[in-house]
Amino acid sequence: MTELATPDYLDRSGRPRLAYRHTPGTGPTIVFLPGYMSDMAGGKATALFDWAAAEGHACLLLDYAGCGLSDGLFADQTLLDWRGDVLDLIDAAAEGPVVIVGSSMGGWLMLLTALALLQRDGPGRVAGLVGIAAAPDFTDWGFSDAEKAIILAEGALIEETPYSDQPYMTTRGFFQSGEANRLLDAAIPLTCPVRLLHGEEDGDVPSDISLRLSAALASDDVQVTLVKGGDHRLSRDTDIALLIDTVARLATSN
Repeated sequence: MTELATPDYLDRSGRPRLAYRHTPGTGPTIVFLPGYMSDMAGGKATALFDWAAAEGHACLLLDYAGCGLSDGLFADQTLLDWRGDVLDLIDAAAEGPVVIVGSSMGGWLMLLTALALLQRDGPGRVAGLVGIAAAPDFTDWGFSDAEKAIILAEGALIEETPYSDQPYMTTRGFFQSGEANRLLDAAIPLTCPVRLLHGEEDGDVPSDISLRLSAALASDDVQVTLVKGGDHRLSRDTDIALLIDTVARLATSN
């Protein structure tokens, strides 16, 4: 893995400055969306970026506001704020079609971003989607009734997590934004190719979520790959190789 270069920044009026990395190239721009409280320095993101740069594919990595190297306070952000961040960076750095890759919560943002691009730019803008343990609607199924009550009554839920030395914080604003933008209970009018990778041993996002998502999508080109022994991160060498192969097939078929 190459050493990460100094990122570029997108300045925005009235919104936090966003950090991103972009490598130019051919084909649709591959856009990687990290998970909750994650950033573009993660193993999957950097492996995908290194592969794209070596193969001459355009690729965009980014940090949402309040995450990683971007400005802003994490507690101030909502799901739709982060969708806005993704759209702003696609507009700034990605010309033409995109293949959006979303990890965990990034899989929810992948869908919301694709729907926004479909409405604004038409069906040709999104060439494909790749979900890695995609977690749409996790404000619904990811919390107990007691936890939801704490979020709404106290303004935030603080939880320890094995994925970070910082506790997870779910704010009332984020939770309400998530609940207002649930997708799985209705048809999702996306018709591009979609690939969903999910570890069978995922203890955070049940693999059933990828199956529900597949059923909800309007596309007739959807494939769900269940990875034996795979956990939520899907970051083993074999998992990374599967991700790159999956993205490569979508990116080179356009």
